[in-house]
Amino acid sequence: MQLLEVTDKQSAKEFIEVNVLINKNDPNYIRPLDKDIHDVFDPKKNKTFRHGEATRWILKNDEGELIGRIAAFTNKKYKNKGDDVPVGGIGFFECINDQAAADMLFDVAKHWLMQKAMQAMDGPINFGERDRWWGLLVKGFEPPVYCMNYNPPYYQQLFEEYGFENFFDQVCFALKVKDRVQQKFYDRHAVLSRDPDFSARCIQKNQLEKFAKDFTVVYNKAWAGHGGLKELSNQVVLKMFKSMKPVMDERLCWFTYYKEDPIAVWINLPDLNQWFKYLNGKFDLWHKLKFLWIKRTKKCRKFTGLVFGIVPEFQGKGVDAFMIMEGAKIIQDQMLYDDYEMQWIGAFNPKMINVAESLGTYRSRNLVTYRYLFDRTKEFKRHPVLV
Repeated sequence: MQLLEVTDKQSAKEFIEVNVLINKNDPNYIRPLDKDIHDVFDPKKNKTFRHGEATRWILKNDEGELIGRIAAFTNKKYKNKGDDVPVGGIGFFECINDQAAADMLFDVAKHWLMQKAMQAMDGPINFGERDRWWGLLVKGFEPPVYCMNYNPPYYQQLFEEYGFENFFDQVCFALKVKDRVQQKFYDRHAVLSRDPDFSARCIQKNQLEKFAKDFTVVYNKAWAGHGGLKELSNQVVLKMFKSMKPVMDERLCWFTYYKEDPIAVWINLPDLNQWFKYLNGKFDLWHKLKFLWIKRTKKCRKFTGLVFGIVPEFQGKGVDAFMIMEGAKIIQDQMLYDDYEMQWIGAFNPKMINVAESLGTYRSRNLVTYRYLFDRTKEFKRHPVLV
C-alpha cells in the first residue's frame, strides 16, 4: 500500500473519487458536491485556516487503485467543555473494509498531529463549523441530508478496533409533517397567544438585514461560549442568509419576539440533497442551470432543521411550543412537505433532546464523534453533560 499526500489538482481530484468508489454500490448514497469538499481545503474559502492547518492523504493498493483517504487538521479555536489537552481533528475518512489500510490512514494523521503538539484527535469531524461533515454514521443508513456524513456500517469497527472511543453521540430526529404534535404544545401555545407581547413571524427575503440582526442577537445569547462556539457578527449572518436565499423557503424560517425583542429562532431549509442527487457532485455553470430546472420541476418533499434556539431568560416558558405551533399553522395546514428531519443534537445536551422528543419525533439517525488519546494510559472521559 502507498500513502500519498494531496499536493496538486490531480491528487485533490483522487481525494474526491475515493468517496465515490467506496459508496458507489450503496443505493442510499448521495454524492456530495465536489465544490463543497474542495472549499473545506481552500484557504480562500475556509476561514478556519486563519487559526489552523489542514492536510490530506490518499491511499492506494499495490496495483495503484484508490482504497482510502483521510484529512487531519488543527484548529486553535476547537475546544470542547472539559478538554484538558490540545485536540486535533481527522475527517473525510474513507476506506475499504480492511483494518490494516484503516490503521495506516489513522497512523499518518496521528503522527502529523503529534508533530503539531496535539495530544488527542477527534473524528470524523469537519475543518470548520459543526453543521456539516461531522460524526460517523452508526445507525439510520438512509439517504443523507445535505452536508451530512454518510458511510458504510463497517467504518464503526475500523474506528473502534484502532482504539477510538465514543466521545459523544449525535442524535437526529424526524417526523411526518402530517402527524399531530403532542397536546401540551397546543396548551402552551394557547397561554402565550393570549399575551400580546409575544409574536412570531417567518423570515422575509426582502428584509434579510433585519432578520440577520435578530438571528445574531439570539445566537450570541443562546450558544456563544458553549462547546467551543464563538460569537457571530451581523455581517457573517447576513452573508449566510444571502447564500441561503436562492433555496430559502420563507415559510420554514421563524423568529419569535417579546415586545419586539428577538428571543427565539427556528431555521429550516428544504433538503437540498433532494435536488443535488441528480447532479453527480457537479456544480459548474451547466449543472447550476440543470439544478434550476430540477428545482422547478421536481418538488422537494423533505425539509431539514438547521438551528433552533431560545435566549436563556425565556427558556422553559413555553416559547418553543409557541414558535413551533405558529409555524405549524402554515407548514402543516398547507402540507408544504411530507417529512422533517432535524440536524443532530449532542447527547450531552439533554434539554434540547427533550425538546426534540416532546414533538413526537423518532430517532432517525445516530452519529458518533470519536476521540483517540495519544497517551494510551490517560483516562478517557466522555463529553460532559451540559446543565
